[in-house]
Amino acid sequence: MEGSMTTRTDTHFAPVDEDLYAKAFQLLDPTPEPAAPAAPAVSVILAAAPPAHRPGPVEKTLTDALAFLNTHGWAKHRLIHPEGARCSIGALRAAAGARNAAYRDAGKLLLDEARRQHGNQWAAIPAWNDSHTGPQVRGVWEAAIRRAHHQNI
Repeated sequence: MEGSMTTRTDTHFAPVDEDLYAKAFQLLDPTPEPAAPAAPAVSVILAAAPPAHRPGPVEKTLTDALAFLNTHGWAKHRLIHPEGARCSIGALRAAAGARNAAYRDAGKLLLDEARRQHGNQWAAIPAWNDSHTGPQVRGVWEAAIRRAHHQNI
């Protein structure tokens, strides 16, 4: 499909340390053996685990919209292409489900990032979307997602 964005998926995973999982499941067992000194191992495992990231509504909307573009395709000059591809605004609408605060804030952040990368002449997302290539549009989406993540919004 011309103008579509694709994502390559790396299916090579790091080997699993079975002993680590066995120790973790032993610690999670509600009836551990009384002789097992579990306290130090718990603190080591918890200290090594990164905190779970919960994306804010703007980051989630942007991430879901980019996933929509990856799945259904990206389009220019129309909100929804007959084959299902969408422009950037169409993807935002699909991801947000409604023109709610997350939709508006995600759109503002996306347009701000488009202006940072491609100049301040862009008054709205559709004109910017239609004037750039798939890789250029993807770069703006990815940068906007990173900014939302760092701002925790």
